[in-house]
Parts: sequence; C-alpha cells; structure tokens
Amino acid sequence: MAVTVENKKDEEEYRRMTESPVFGLVLKLSVPTMFSMLITSIYNLADTYFVSSLGNSATSAVGVVYSIQSIIQAVGYGFGMGAQSLISRRLGEQKKEEADLYGTSGFVAAFLMGVLLMILGLADLPFLMHLFGATDTALPLACDYGFWILIGAPVFCSSFVLNNILRAEGRASFSMIGLCSGGILNIGLDALFIFGLRMGVAGAAIATMVSQIFSFLILLSFFVTKKSIVELRPLRTSRKPKDYLLIFRVGLPTVFRQSLGSVATTLLNIAVRPYGDAAMSAVSIANKIYMLLRSMLIGVGQGFQPVAGYNFGAKRYDRVRKAFNAAIFLGTLYGVTAAAVLFFFSGQIIGLFRRGDTEVIAIGGRMLRYLSMSLPFLGYSTFVNQLYQSLGFVAPATFLASCRQGIFFIPLILILPACIGLTGIQLTQAIADLLTVLVSVPFHVRMLKKYIPSSAQTE
Repeated sequence: MAVTVENKKDEEEYRRMTESPVFGLVLKLSVPTMFSMLITSIYNLADTYFVSSLGNSATSAVGVVYSIQSIIQAVGYGFGMGAQSLISRRLGEQKKEEADLYGTSGFVAAFLMGVLLMILGLADLPFLMHLFGATDTALPLACDYGFWILIGAPVFCSSFVLNNILRAEGRASFSMIGLCSGGILNIGLDALFIFGLRMGVAGAAIATMVSQIFSFLILLSFFVTKKSIVELRPLRTSRKPKDYLLIFRVGLPTVFRQSLGSVATTLLNIAVRPYGDAAMSAVSIANKIYMLLRSMLIGVGQGFQPVAGYNFGAKRYDRVRKAFNAAIFLGTLYGVTAAAVLFFFSGQIIGLFRRGDTEVIAIGGRMLRYLSMSLPFLGYSTFVNQLYQSLGFVAPATFLASCRQGIFFIPLILILPACIGLTGIQLTQAIADLLTVLVSVPFHVRMLKKYIPSSAQTE
C-alpha cells in the first residue's frame, strides 16, 4: 500500500514531475544532463587531446584502455540505471522508503564491484592490455594509463550510482554540478600532470582519477546535507539478495550496452592493428568524437527517463507518451545539426588532435563522414531503448541495448574488413547504428499499443 509523501519538499517534487507541462519539464531536465554528458565526454577527449602530443602510440594506448573504462562504466551505470528506474517509479507511486532502500543498496553494490574489478584488473595488467588490442609499442603506455584507471574503479562505479539517483528524483542540476566540477578539474590537471610535471600518459590517468574522486565527493555532499529526496541510509542497505538481483536485472540493458561497447572497441582495435599506430590513432580519435556526440543524445534520454518513470508509476500514461515525443523532437533536431557539422568539418575536427598528420586526418575524417550518415536517426533508437528500461521492461530493453555494438556490430567488424579492408572498419559502426534504428520501430509500436495507451484508448 502506498505511503503518504513524507514532507513538503517531496510533495512539491512529485507535483512537478506529474503535473507541470511535459515538454518544458523534459527540456529542463535534459539541458543539465546533456551538459553533464558533454563535459564528461570532453574530459575523456581531453586525455586524448593532450596525450596525442606524445605520439600515435600514446594515443592508441588511451584508446585501448577505453575498453577497460567501458567495463567500469558498465558496472557503475548498470547499478545506477537499475536503481534510477526503480527509484523514479517508486517515487511516482509515493513509496519513498523503497526508493531509499534501492538507492543505498545500489550504491554499496557498485562500490564493492568496483573493488573486485580493480583487483582482477591489476592481477595481470600487461596480459589484459594486450588482450584489449594494444600493439607492442603501445603496451607499456597502456599499462601506465590503465593502472591508475583501475585504482579509481571503486569510486568511478559508485559515482555513477549517485549521479543516477539524483537524476531519478528530478535533480539533474545537482548531478550536473558534480560531473562538471570533476570534468573541468580533469582538463586542468591533464595539462599540469602531462606537461608541467612531465608525467606523460600516467599523468593523464592520474588526472582522471583525482577529478573523479573530486566529483564523487561533491555528489555525495548532496546526500550528506540532505538536499536530495532519496536518503542513503547504511541501515537501509538490503540484506536480501533478491533486491540486488532486481537492481542488477533492471540495469542489465545498460550492462549489456556498456560491456558490448568494450567488446566493440576491442574488436575495432584488433581489426585496425595491422594498419599501424597511425590508423589506430585515427580510429580512436574518430570513435571518441562520435561517442561525445552520442553522449549528448543519451543526455536527452536521461532527461526524459525520470519523467517517464515517475508518470508510469503514477499511471499518467499520456504524460509518458508526451515525454517520449519531446525527447524525439529534441534528439532529432540535435542529431541533424551535429551530423552536418561532422560531415562538412570532419578533417578539421580530426586535425585538432593530430595537427599536420595527413594520414591520421585522412583516415579519421573519412570515418567521421560515414558516421554522420547515421547520427540524425540515432536518437530514436536510443530513446526507444531507454523507454523500455525506464519502465522496467528488462528483456526487450536488453535486446535493444545489445543491437548497436553487439548483434550488428560484431558480425560486421569481423566480415567487412576482410572484404573491403580499412573502409570496412570505418563503415561498421554507421551500418550497425542504422540497422538498430530499423529494429527499434516495431518495439516502439508495441510499447505504444500495449503498455502506454493513449487517453482515447483508456476511456
């Protein structure tokens, strides 16, 4: 049985999420999440930008370690997105104690999983780096970078949960403050550690670790000072395995999405390795730029997800539909604009990272032009996936999450390079993205017909 809303702050937030105009609400929540994703991606790119001055081997080393970071993100976002979906729906149902339980338990589980990843990763780091596609020349640099990334894994994982809890309750601006503070610090520390203290690739990794700890402390402060709705209560940590399984199960689409991203990056590195460090550097840079642009679309989706979850829990299905439509409008507008910039200025964009390196610019620029073809449609498939996950439909959400960099990408990266060489590597992600869009259409139609009926259908 639903409990009453505990205080005025909770009641005001509940009314805002279930009664205020939907488009404005989605826009208001999307802007800080987009900005957060932008800053996060920029400081990931900052490592690549500063490290690129150390040579192609250093740049490719950062690209290799990105596979490790994707696994860490998979764990953190998995528990974070699982907790977020459950929390937003429980708050919509006015069951705050259950929201507190899922938030606290997700945080603890993510931290402990981060510790486990750190231990396993450091057990044989050179073997791990080679497994993820490092060339012989890049291997020592990849180990230097990967060591510090793994040391910070527990904090990285638990930060994702704090971030998603704040988004679940509609406090996207708090999340933005925490992420952006760490991102800005990272950029400054990159320059200091790499050039000022001459720490090389290891300096970039240490800068990332320090900035993530700083971001974690800021996010945690919102809970300690009780500015959040959800409370992290040690005594509310669940002792029931089924609660952790539920959090993980709901977050499973994100785990698949992020884990397959790591697999895709690894296979991409292995496929391009025979073409040398210049090609690896070009593909790594192009891939990160595309991930930055896609992260903005994910930010739009993370803005509409809590609105969808709250209103689905409150049985306001008309508002769930409107939230999805608002996300589609914003995402498509952004995608078309970003694709145009990417297509017409691809060479100049790659040149920012490897100025004067004509081989890297040619390879990377061509890959960006291919990727620009799928970018206008990428928001649609992303939001269909996020809609299923935010409403708790795990199986279809997991399938959709597996398409882009798993079901379609893996066969393509194994087949196309064998048929058309480097061009096949450059085309793989764009083709996989377009196929994912086509697959998403029937899932969208089914969701509208079966689970979120229009007002006319419910009358």
